[in-house]
Amino acid sequence: MTAVDEGFAARLRAATRDEHERAERSAFVADLLGGRLGLGAYAALLAQSHVFYGVLEEAGEHWRGDAVVGRFVIDGLLRRGALERDLAYLLGPGWRAGVRPLPATLSYVDRLREVCFTDRGAFVAHHYTRYLGDLSGGQVIRRRLKDLFGLDGDGVRFYDFDAVGKPKPFRDHYRDLLDTTAWDEDERASLISEANVAFRLNRAVFDDLGGVHHA
Repeated sequence: MTAVDEGFAARLRAATRDEHERAERSAFVADLLGGRLGLGAYAALLAQSHVFYGVLEEAGEHWRGDAVVGRFVIDGLLRRGALERDLAYLLGPGWRAGVRPLPATLSYVDRLREVCFTDRGAFVAHHYTRYLGDLSGGQVIRRRLKDLFGLDGDGVRFYDFDAVGKPKPFRDHYRDLLDTTAWDEDERASLISEANVAFRLNRAVFDDLGGVHHA
């Protein structure tokens, strides 16, 4: 059975595996989860995430009523509010004044604004990369942050996806959305290409964070 026979979600996952794994192997992530960085590095990660999630969720509102991709806009996935609560808890009520987007974050935002408001497939590529990635890996990260910093609830609400139910059934639902959306072959190829771009942009943010926060 080929990846195409298995469905588009399986094909997308296979075609982005290398870039996904490169992002996961980031030195910044390894140092953070290895306990070699402090709470400030984690707060910096959330601050950069708030910048690009804000733009992605603007794009989601743009597509919410769309007959093709509107069903990917799922309220339980939205992260901006959770990030704001976490940042207020970690950095205090004036946290916004201290957020400075890193160069890689600005490049990420530029790409989101360039493609996610006009191209349905590009929007889904970035949506998939961010939300399914943070949902899938977030539970492990959440437990590790509790062990490292004693965070439980406040400070790690970004990784709380309880609003969509248990992770595995929701991931199956999301993959079913990918499989049942009426993409043509050019759209599938373009979506895969953009998802790989998204993983590279994400890795660049980790690299920039690692340049500021390192063991």
